[in-house]
Amino acid sequence: MASCPDSSIMPMERYYPPAPELQVAEWLNAPADITLASLRGRVVLLHAFQMLCPACVSHGVPQAQRAWETFGQRDVVVLGLHTVFENHAAMHPGALRTFVLQSKLGFPVGIDSPRPAESIPATMHAYQLQGTPSNVLIDAHGRIRLHHLGYIDDLRLGMLIGRLVAEIDA
Repeated sequence: MASCPDSSIMPMERYYPPAPELQVAEWLNAPADITLASLRGRVVLLHAFQMLCPACVSHGVPQAQRAWETFGQRDVVVLGLHTVFENHAAMHPGALRTFVLQSKLGFPVGIDSPRPAESIPATMHAYQLQGTPSNVLIDAHGRIRLHHLGYIDDLRLGMLIGRLVAEIDA
């Protein structure tokens, strides 16, 4: 999957691939299952992380929490995706529930569905994520507008989200 440049979101005339539907085994902090189809009309920040990833714990997850607190849920939805591709035994759903509770995360967190006999889970595979932390911005039409591995500055992420929200109102 081609990544959008980190410096900006491409103009609307460009082709943006449709975001694959999330393949989640279980949702935490959500009253019901969440689908991308149900979120059409809103910008989605999908934050992929692992609870034992140092960069995720120190930078990525707190940034996703700040985005959730800043943007609310009207035009922007923040979703966490716990996508385990290593240390599977240590990062089981019970440990994640404790992590989410202790971290006081307010946004929904999906547990990426495992694939039998594969170390890379289903959504991570579908999005061709190269590791964690990763951020994927999905526009109101369900298209991938940013695919970023590693930390992205808060101001830059906020600007990119703001541009996508402005497209909703345009």
